[in-house]
Amino acid sequence: MPLDTLKEVFGFDRFRTGQEEIIASLLTGNNVLAVMPTGAGKSLCFQVPALVKGGLTIVVSPLVALMEDQVAALKLAGVAAETINSSRTRPDNVAIWRRVAAGEVRLLYISPERLMTDRMLAALAKLPVSLIAVDEAHCVSKWGPAFRPEYEALQNLRTHFPDVPIAALTATADAATREDIAQKLFGGKGNSFVSGFDRPNIRLNVEMRRDWKSQLLDAIAEHPGESGIVYCLSRDKTEKTAAFLNENGIRALPYHAGMEQDLRSRNQDIFMTEPGVVIVATIAFGMGIDKPDVRFVIHTDMPGSVEAYYQEIGRAGRDGHPATAHMLYGLDDLRMRRLFIEQESSAPDHKRREHKRLDVLIAYCESPECRRQALLSYFGEETSDCGNCDCCLDPPEMADGTEAAQAFLAACVDTGQVFGAAHLIDILRGSDTEKIRTHRHGRLDAYGRHAEISREGWRSIVRQLIAARFLDLDIAGHGSLTLTDKGHGLLDGEETFQYRLDTVKHGARKKKAGQKKNGANQVPLQPREFDLLLKLKDLRLSLAQERNVPAFVIFSDRSLIDMAKKAPVTLDAFSTVHGVGAKKCADLGDIFTGAIEQALAEINQG
Repeated sequence: MPLDTLKEVFGFDRFRTGQEEIIASLLTGNNVLAVMPTGAGKSLCFQVPALVKGGLTIVVSPLVALMEDQVAALKLAGVAAETINSSRTRPDNVAIWRRVAAGEVRLLYISPERLMTDRMLAALAKLPVSLIAVDEAHCVSKWGPAFRPEYEALQNLRTHFPDVPIAALTATADAATREDIAQKLFGGKGNSFVSGFDRPNIRLNVEMRRDWKSQLLDAIAEHPGESGIVYCLSRDKTEKTAAFLNENGIRALPYHAGMEQDLRSRNQDIFMTEPGVVIVATIAFGMGIDKPDVRFVIHTDMPGSVEAYYQEIGRAGRDGHPATAHMLYGLDDLRMRRLFIEQESSAPDHKRREHKRLDVLIAYCESPECRRQALLSYFGEETSDCGNCDCCLDPPEMADGTEAAQAFLAACVDTGQVFGAAHLIDILRGSDTEKIRTHRHGRLDAYGRHAEISREGWRSIVRQLIAARFLDLDIAGHGSLTLTDKGHGLLDGEETFQYRLDTVKHGARKKKAGQKKNGANQVPLQPREFDLLLKLKDLRLSLAQERNVPAFVIFSDRSLIDMAKKAPVTLDAFSTVHGVGAKKCADLGDIFTGAIEQALAEINQG
């Protein structure tokens, strides 16, 4: 029955790994916590049982845009889905509610704020609610990095709907977060399914930020003519970075929450449908995006947490072909991220957990060993050296930095632990600056003691001292450094310090022997098939614009690639295409088969 629904409605021949077990558990009335990587098909895990069970399924989602896109995609597949949200007019929301109350809607998408009102809960209690799905469930937990207070109220759902199974779904949750979600949403009584977190096709690179614009160009140069995402921390940097890339011959489009909705949608559609486009975005971009041939994700700034990093890099290589995740970071990132945590209006214990979570990300950045091991261990998985990260492919050179570190710590203490890294480095390098003269720091024993270490070398040492918690960075003040207890131990000779030698890499990094060429066109398409694919993408875009929905709602790239290979010119043949269910076949079959027939004639003539 579930497999029949999968084929008839969604046009898929088989379930992906993990989906079938989750669906079976929900259909037997169990609560379920499902942790699945980005792109693993979480939505089908509740959409299929919703259709099999009948009645009304409530889907809790945090973003209006995500709700609208999912509802549009379901309607196109012939599913009676609706959303009540703040972007709709009151008359529209009232009309939708009347359809819900009349039993005409199978899935209702709604925000936690709107759901958890006395009026809405009382109204829903009168209806045959058969399933509740909580998407982005990590927002429920204070242990998670993206806790949202409005989500916490969802723990009362089991009181209002005691006999209704709850599905909690998320892409990223460590063990503590998973336990907290299960306890809050269903009192710990349910089944947990944790899919493997490893995405072995994604090459992991982390690089100290020096000249970030040149480094960005170098990273993109490895993927000529390919699609990618560049994440920036601020809206202003997003706009400027997109302009910089265009000036350097790379077609790039900005995307952030401060842009007009129409422009955001247009840029998203171009990225989804045209080859070789780079989207430069804040974290506002990515949720619900189904573009399988993203060949690279680049962070120009350190992400907020390991979970955020994992989710964002997971948008690369969803077709299973080689892709790259490249992060640039520096000392400023450490201070900035600490400051963001301290500025949150949250309890001290939550801030403490966020600092610990950031410690893990910093340790990942500074790791001299396999990055995939460090990343997966955070989620409770073990793996051997991956052979597909910068540390495995080009192992860093390690050095004993104990004496240099002690000299730096001594300079820090001798100057009262009130100065930042730049001034202390100037002292150790014997620089002649106004600040050194004003404070008479040229008289210190540390002055000029390590002039042989470059400024970049010292910055690397300091960053690693902070990462290893020998030093604390004053985040609220002006970035002054103070010794920790561990730092005093190092200064007193009770600790040693090994550090990674950072080497400056000039130009685009060369591919290692045996490493596969990344490419959006790795799908083995013949030239005529590729020409047909481009025409199908143009048709998809025009249909999406007519219907005012994102292009991927019409068909995914995977569906179009399958279409280009099979070149169906009859409805029977069209129905065998990946992602073509009965409703899409009926509504779009004639349009696409007609276009394919015409395109083939044109290609043959050409």
